Amino acid sequence: MAMPTLANPHRCRSHTLFALGFRPFYLLAAGLAAAWIPLWVGVWHGHLELPTGFGPVAWHTHEMLFGFTAAVLVGFLLTAIPNWTGRPTVTSAPLGGLAALWLVGRVAMLTGGALPWQAVALVDSAFLPLAALAMLPPLVAAGNKRNIAFPFVLIGLGAANLALHLDAAGVIAAGPEVTRGVLGILTLILVVMGGRVIPFFTRNRLPAAGAGTDKRLDKLAILATALAVVLSVAAPMTMMSGLAALAAAVALTARALPWKPWATRGVPMLWVLHAGHAWIAAALLLRAAADLGFTLPGSAADHAFTIGGIGVLTLGMMARTARGHTGRPIEATRLMTAAFAILNLAALVRVLGPMVAPDAPGVIGVSGVLWALAFTLYLIEYTPILTNARIDGRPG
Repeated sequence: MAMPTLANPHRCRSHTLFALGFRPFYLLAAGLAAAWIPLWVGVWHGHLELPTGFGPVAWHTHEMLFGFTAAVLVGFLLTAIPNWTGRPTVTSAPLGGLAALWLVGRVAMLTGGALPWQAVALVDSAFLPLAALAMLPPLVAAGNKRNIAFPFVLIGLGAANLALHLDAAGVIAAGPEVTRGVLGILTLILVVMGGRVIPFFTRNRLPAAGAGTDKRLDKLAILATALAVVLSVAAPMTMMSGLAALAAAVALTARALPWKPWATRGVPMLWVLHAGHAWIAAALLLRAAADLGFTLPGSAADHAFTIGGIGVLTLGMMARTARGHTGRPIEATRLMTAAFAILNLAALVRVLGPMVAPDAPGVIGVSGVLWALAFTLYLIEYTPILTNARIDGRPG
């Protein structure tokens, strides 16, 4: 059923907030990013003790993957599926219910030490499967085979989330393996989606640059990344996994050359996406170096991917799609250009800092402050955009 035409561009904010999936989930993701990392820095330096049922590092990892990243992914997919299928996804009360479930999950994860772990696991693990079920009807009705896998990937991630709860409760012992698997799945998602949207956006915005796509290189990059992901779980820290990660890094770099990333240097809404893709290749290269025996900080590859790959790409997409879906020009303001640069700097500090100054105590704190600042700038600019109606009077 078609959504009603917007009659009043200044309608109730609570109604507007749940008009389309990106609105509540981008706002929630940015709020979590800005608030949770300073908490984590305080915990890391011994100034805070959180009442979570997970260990401190496990809580931090979980919340960045199943709090922040899950919110961005669900918000993006609930917004993209209507474009892919011509059919609406959940809005209004059902969308508000999904957002509330995500929020209750975050509170439960933060205070889980005082709650039965089964209750925390149930509330937190329900979000992704329920979001997936909300996405399936329009995809099935439209026969959209190209994107039908995404809800099932979310269900798989929900199962992985439950496994982490079982690990934290001592029921199973599979935390590191599950985490590597989740990071691998997210890597593959970003590689697939990046290959679709980055050259497309570049070609549309800069037609004279001649950006294109080499389909053979694109398929090779996806296959190489998939192999590296499988081996990172099945045979971690081996020569085989290292060579696979190296091949994937080279393939990702090669497929990006036809996209003409250097031509985007004057367009922040584009270069931030190219930078995020480059961080994924860098993370695979660092993974390869570690697996092949080079001495590197243990978390270098993971933070190159999570802060650089996930963080930079999602901030760029959150900025771009929020403007596009509210009828605004897809241009970065000075505030958002600064946020893009600050987040890339956060990744550089976190990845290179321990290599250059391994004994420096402030690396995590500096990187955390930069990360939080970048998403705070997003909140300053985009809270009014996400909570007010489209400026062109259209629904959504």
